[in-house]
Amino acid sequence: MHSDETQYADPVLQVRDLRIAYETRYGDVEAVRGVSFEVRQGETIGLVGESGCGKSTIAYGIVNFLGPNGKIVDGSVLFQGNELVGRSEHELKKLRGNRIAMVYQDPMQALNPSLRVGEQLVEVLTFHQPVSFDEAWERSVAMLKRVYMPDPDAVMNRYPHQISGGQQQRVVIAMAMLNNPPLLIMDEPTTALDVTVEAAVLDLIEELKSEFNAANLFITHNLGVVARVSDHMCVMYAGEQVELGPVRDIFRSPSHPYTMGLLASVPRLGESKRESLLTPIRGRVPPPSERPRNACVFAPRCDYATEACTAGRPPLKQVGPSHTARCIYADEIDRRRRTSKRKPMPVPGEAQAPSSEEVLCMDGLKVYYPQESNSLVSLFGLGEKKFVRAVDDVSLRVAKGRTLGIVGESGCGKSTLVKGLIGLEPVTAGDVQFLGLDAAKEVSDRDTKLIREMQMVFQNPDSTLNPSYTVGWQIARPIKRFKTVPKGRVKEEVIRLLRAVRLGESYYKRLPRQLSGGEKQRVGIARALASRPDLIICDEPVSALDVSVQAAVINLLLEIQQLFGSSMIFIAHDLSVVRFFSDDIAVMYLGQIVETGPAEAIYAPPYHPYTEALLSAVPIADPDAEQKEIRLAGNVPSALSPPPGCRFHTRCPRRDMLPEGGRICEKEIPPWQKSGKGHRILCHIPIEDLMTIEPVVHTATT
Repeated sequence: MHSDETQYADPVLQVRDLRIAYETRYGDVEAVRGVSFEVRQGETIGLVGESGCGKSTIAYGIVNFLGPNGKIVDGSVLFQGNELVGRSEHELKKLRGNRIAMVYQDPMQALNPSLRVGEQLVEVLTFHQPVSFDEAWERSVAMLKRVYMPDPDAVMNRYPHQISGGQQQRVVIAMAMLNNPPLLIMDEPTTALDVTVEAAVLDLIEELKSEFNAANLFITHNLGVVARVSDHMCVMYAGEQVELGPVRDIFRSPSHPYTMGLLASVPRLGESKRESLLTPIRGRVPPPSERPRNACVFAPRCDYATEACTAGRPPLKQVGPSHTARCIYADEIDRRRRTSKRKPMPVPGEAQAPSSEEVLCMDGLKVYYPQESNSLVSLFGLGEKKFVRAVDDVSLRVAKGRTLGIVGESGCGKSTLVKGLIGLEPVTAGDVQFLGLDAAKEVSDRDTKLIREMQMVFQNPDSTLNPSYTVGWQIARPIKRFKTVPKGRVKEEVIRLLRAVRLGESYYKRLPRQLSGGEKQRVGIARALASRPDLIICDEPVSALDVSVQAAVINLLLEIQQLFGSSMIFIAHDLSVVRFFSDDIAVMYLGQIVETGPAEAIYAPPYHPYTEALLSAVPIADPDAEQKEIRLAGNVPSALSPPPGCRFHTRCPRRDMLPEGGRICEKEIPPWQKSGKGHRILCHIPIEDLMTIEPVVHTATT
């Protein structure tokens, strides 16, 4: 919460009734209308909403970065009491990067790949301030130290591609803070980062906010991130501000149906599919050209809408001291009956209990990549051949009708593991049995039955759907290939699958470019189902989707599992989603499994120290939740030369629980320890000691 000084300080940024439009051949299209908020010193306001709601447009509008066809039609943007609307490009250039700084979602797009990091940092200072090159260099090194950059002097001389994604984001944040700007705009700054790196960056943002006392505008679709870093929250829908207020007030008692829908779409850490239900918002955000001007823009998707909602645009209604919502029923929404009922989703296990029969068995699976070298020794075959040990001695089981979730940081081997299973990467060693068939062969050498019974849903549907062919043709292809149904019933089967993924017959002749991201992912799922497989492998299937679309896709996969009794392997970086969706979980680090067992066992003590760190890093969509702060030092070591002994020992925060500071971890491979009910942990620390560790998260319900 704010201190009294922050509460009554003059606003750094005041946005009043802002309207932004884009010029098109059909006339002006309004992208943002009637948005008002303010940000004070040392305060963060979170801007949230689905894609296409106008969040980034507002940020670019503040600094007039809207492009040649974008313009501010009406409203006011006051920065430190001075009007920005109507300022010349020359005047705005003096402000950008100096008094107003911006941190972008993709640091590689914000950094120049042809210039060293040091040159780019120095330029920010020398362009805006009368300082020498040497002084600017020293101040840049000092700022890199301030953002906890390892070996900042060396990083200054590297190119952006020579540092990790988390380090690139730290460089961009350091660049933004160099001139001590009063206003910092952050546009999805942690979206592409691992949960552990994301936690460190969010810690850094909080520290810098306290130290530099800057006003922060934080744009994100992640409600957990908003709950963690924001003081106030502005909810955007279809270019309109639908709710504004203190973040705790909105999370405790949301007063707009859209905000309620967003919160109902997100699984809380620890919730499972057996005891809770995700409720996605039906439909999708209308494009700017199709938004009503004299009605509630959310009414077509609202479960509480009445005829009164279409009689005029609702005003912002006061529901608390500093809490407003754009809904005529805002002060009674929690007591109103819904006008449409959703069909409850069957819970896996009620109609058909999962079998203990194993459909997939992996024993000692290894996927190694030979390391290419240009040295003469290697060229003549005289040196020792090196390998990247992407997957190293993994043994797992998947039972019929159950879902195995696999979690871990980027580079730990999750995607390589499933690519080896599906046959897209050659398996170096180990035994893989699927329905009694040898699944260790590459896909070109596999039995047709094996290919038919094991299908995959990929992370990015754009890269797996052919833009030249219709949806119907692409789903029909595997049906014909595997002869799922007789030739004359192929179209009927495609339509059945489209209906199964909630799309319908009208999508049969559409091209991928005519679909939204969530609809493309549904087509990918329908295509995976075309052969009626026994095992579906999902590699980050919801990571690029909005929270509401994510909830709909998760529910869809659960319904499919219930209907067809399919087994699943589910990979995601969001531990809340994995916990909700999975029956069993395997935690992976540097090519090896370090913990495995039933989902409920993984999320409660005893933890492997790496699992504990992952759980402490995940953003929780609850500002009242108490979460232990455990941050891992350094990056994941190289799989080319993994550390001896326990691979996690170089970053382990629990080594002091062992004698001699855990020296045994450096020399000996840890043993597997059992805590009961199929839960196993690969660690030297005795299971009795691990059981004494307090839970990572405490909420009002725990």
